[in-house]
Amino acid sequence: MITIVDYGVGNLFSIKNMLKKAGFDAKLASDAASIETADKIILPGIGAFDHCMTQFNRSGLREVVTRKVIDDKTPLLGICVGLQMLMESSEEGSEQGLGWISGKTVKFVKEKIGDLKVPHMGWTNVRIEKESALTSDLDLQPRFYFVHSYHVVPEDKSDEILSAHYGYDFTAAVGRKNIFGAQFHPEKSHRFGMKLLENFARI
Repeated sequence: MITIVDYGVGNLFSIKNMLKKAGFDAKLASDAASIETADKIILPGIGAFDHCMTQFNRSGLREVVTRKVIDDKTPLLGICVGLQMLMESSEEGSEQGLGWISGKTVKFVKEKIGDLKVPHMGWTNVRIEKESALTSDLDLQPRFYFVHSYHVVPEDKSDEILSAHYGYDFTAAVGRKNIFGAQFHPEKSHRFGMKLLENFARI
């Protein structure tokens, strides 16, 4: 069963509905017992980094999610701020990230994007940087829906599986062993997002 972590943040029902359209059942889980039975885990996130980390830490779910992902190697997909939470830190706040992928989250550099607006919002093409289970059979020119002012910078460039361009190239998705993260919103990205969620469900 695909389990969406319900810690009070994120487009939970939109993610669940997109998975259903792709042909996969998912459940929302706000208690440790439900997460214990997860075959795959989705960590959503939306809004400010510190708010998401604080909510997750207060939820009482961090310990069980960590055990499932790190010890049991359960596949996990972080979405939007859920991706940023996988890093060690964020320029947006003072809370520590999960640190499951070495790197940090930074704000778009105004000097590099010129007159482009922040947040970066809308449909943007992505480029496959490294083949992975998450990118299997994606279109030759996949595009996804983004809404963000910050982006991740993985310490190890080999963790980057998708990149996008907004004034300059930035990491759009990461993957390290069983841990994945996407800066965009697959639940808002029509057939492209459906395919990516399908790929995750089949891992």
